Amino acid sequence: MCGIIGGYDRERRPFGTALAERACDRMLHRGPDDRGIFEAEGMLVGNQRLSILDLAGGHQPMFSDDQQIVVVQNGEIYNFQELAKNLNCRTSCDTEVILRLYERDGEDFVKQLNGMFAIAILDRRKQCLLLYRDRIGQKPLYLHDDGTRLLFASEIKSLFAMGVKAEMNWEGFDAYLTYNFVPPPITLYQNISHLMPGHLLKVNQQGTEIRRWWDLAEKPVECRSESAWSEEIIETLRAAVNIRLRADVPLGAFLSGGIDSSSVVSLMSRELPHPVQTFCIGFDDPRFDESHYAQELANLFQTRHTCDVVSPNLTSSWPLTLYHNDQPHGDVSFMPTYRVSQLARKAVKVVLTGDGGDELFAGYDVHRNFFANQDLTLPREQIESAYISAISLLQPAEKQKLFSSSTRQQLAGLDASRFARSHLQDFRHLDPINQALALDTRMLLPGNNLVKPDKMAMAVSLEPRAPYLDYRMVDLAFRIPGSMKLRDGVTKSILKKACESILPEKIIYRKKQMFTVPIGEWFKRELSPFVNEVLLSERSLDRKMFQPERVREMINDHQNEKVNHTRAIRALLALELWQRTFIDQTFDHAPTFAELGVNSSVELGTGSSIAA
Repeated sequence: MCGIIGGYDRERRPFGTALAERACDRMLHRGPDDRGIFEAEGMLVGNQRLSILDLAGGHQPMFSDDQQIVVVQNGEIYNFQELAKNLNCRTSCDTEVILRLYERDGEDFVKQLNGMFAIAILDRRKQCLLLYRDRIGQKPLYLHDDGTRLLFASEIKSLFAMGVKAEMNWEGFDAYLTYNFVPPPITLYQNISHLMPGHLLKVNQQGTEIRRWWDLAEKPVECRSESAWSEEIIETLRAAVNIRLRADVPLGAFLSGGIDSSSVVSLMSRELPHPVQTFCIGFDDPRFDESHYAQELANLFQTRHTCDVVSPNLTSSWPLTLYHNDQPHGDVSFMPTYRVSQLARKAVKVVLTGDGGDELFAGYDVHRNFFANQDLTLPREQIESAYISAISLLQPAEKQKLFSSSTRQQLAGLDASRFARSHLQDFRHLDPINQALALDTRMLLPGNNLVKPDKMAMAVSLEPRAPYLDYRMVDLAFRIPGSMKLRDGVTKSILKKACESILPEKIIYRKKQMFTVPIGEWFKRELSPFVNEVLLSERSLDRKMFQPERVREMINDHQNEKVNHTRAIRALLALELWQRTFIDQTFDHAPTFAELGVNSSVELGTGSSIAA
């Protein structure tokens, strides 16, 4: 696990060591154990290493014997041991497997990898740079290309350190207020984009090519019995868990008590010769606390369990989490995710998580609520439009009411729904439920739900691994008819049935709680001064992005309990704090609220650690 940076200059101008060092410094948290930089012929790669495998022999960049091929990666190749059997490897590091496969098989070597990764290869013989991103987008890779020089990095802040200017992308702004996150490939910054999951970028003197090397849309749906699917789900998950236990450092798991993390821990406990180390966050508000379920599972599987019991008011960590995210996200579960990552890092360097189960098996309320009330005999275009509306933060009419006249001018001709619509069109061969889940997999996961574990865990130098996002699990999930995932109002129906062989039914079938905090209630009371100060300050209003009267109306209606505007208010707060962090000036560290010009108290409650 690491962070990578680099670039390709079409005029073969040098980058310089100082630029590379600055870029690496900006993401030191992703890999504090080692640093490596290589530059030649207008090509640059750099690596910040978090040592997980072959601690002594895994230095990056790695070079071919003739020094003509140079490789860096961010991630893990889980099947490296199997692949290495047919290669002449001199280390036990997964990065060398990438190097040797490319030497032997060329550009298509990536199809053999089972892992999460962003890979950069300099081929000096061909004078080209190759960039690869894993199938689902677990590892980030951001791009800036001004036509002469292409730059890439695992975090956007490293691009700023390489000289890229932080400027608002208005299309990203509109998309953010549509989806509550910015959908890839765009970002909220002008001229900064993602390399999409399952894609390869190749740049040389002849030009730049981006092509897809893996496509979720290729998977056909099958008709099989419930028992057959259940058996395959558990066996595939077991294999995915087992291959993710490979590490030369201490390893544990996040355990919320929900079915996804619990199933992972259940299988880990069967595979490891020693008790699993598990970690969770507990809140003193019972509406949001799952820690007693986690403790119940920890007792059942005899894990070494640590729970950090805190006041749910984690708002003081907002600037820190926003800084590490690089972009605003309206999802405040980033804060407890950071806290549980911080807790785990005291004991381990790698954690397994339950990420991906909801997106593959229809685990969200929006899935149940939408399909419970949707007429699936309607034309597919109508169903798609209705689903986009269901997942939207603000509807078009709401945005028009909120935006100032100058903002409406900036956004003239833009339609944020196109991002979801284009993906949905790719998956029309699937049933409507699987079509919606495929959208989640292609847009929500890399745009938000995988940003959270990656950025929050890597902020404390912790590697998260997600067995549910093993490509074999993904392939399996989209072979299962949607009607078996969402059945009679029961979310994740087939997964729950499958897990009956490894988990107690009372855990499987209990009501789902989201990993979040009651911030909407705080906006009405404790955080009311904070909301008013940030959104109605002279600094905020001077941006002239929104209608001040509408912002005041939304806040007042929420605080007076007329309308629940929790999601919109927290999205606007995140947007304003992001602008103060990266647009007004570009901080090279996580700023405090005071540095952002916020004086209202967001006091963090006290907590205690309980080990069992």
